[in-house]
Amino acid sequence: MSIESPADLEGVRAAGRVVAETIEAMRERVAPGVTTLELDEAAGEVFRRHGAVSAPRLVYGFPGETCICVDDEAVHGIPGRRVLRKGQLVTLDVTAELDGYVADAAVTVPVGEPSPEAAALLEAADAALARGIEAAQAGRPVRAIGRAVEAEASRRGFSVLRELTGHGVGRTIHEPPTVPNWDDPAAFEPLTEGLVLTIEPILAAGGGRVAACADGWTIRTADGSLAAHAEHTILITPTGARILTAA
Repeated sequence: MSIESPADLEGVRAAGRVVAETIEAMRERVAPGVTTLELDEAAGEVFRRHGAVSAPRLVYGFPGETCICVDDEAVHGIPGRRVLRKGQLVTLDVTAELDGYVADAAVTVPVGEPSPEAAALLEAADAALARGIEAAQAGRPVRAIGRAVEAEASRRGFSVLRELTGHGVGRTIHEPPTVPNWDDPAAFEPLTEGLVLTIEPILAAGGGRVAACADGWTIRTADGSLAAHAEHTILITPTGARILTAA
């Protein structure tokens, strides 16, 4: 969406605050022995306290409040009875709808102490997100974001999962423009002041291909390598990008 009024800005910011609080509540509960369903229930408690709802459930009928992925799962993991184990990576992907506005963010965190490879992957995802946000300047093409994201990931020895992208957001989950995590020549449209979108590097420790799981929702790395996902909803302003889903 494009911000057209102070009410629009406050609406998306309010949804963004719910997303940030939800991720923090889930993150605090990540530990060996916890199930992904328990993390999802923690998210539901925050949503209900604020009068928010799960946007994936509302728009697509997703079978959970949030998307929770483990290890090689990249996006759209279904919460359930899976028990987290020490050394795993878990992605907490939260998209909330509040009073007609939507915000979206994600973070991948370790369960206990991560391996050196996992720790490096997490750092790379965060760094790629930071570079993508820095590149999100009014007047630049959308592809500038992906160029910055992939350059940082490659510099650190990791791959972007090119089939998974960021997107416009604000009134529903997925709006124009598509925001590739690589320098896609097709993403030539300019970033404009007031535009709200997500930047979400999704990196793999192996190759850059994905595969669909039998549940019809979860997408994992095709080679079984670890994945990490870092995401914020941002607003394009005259002086750069403003993060709307920060704690």
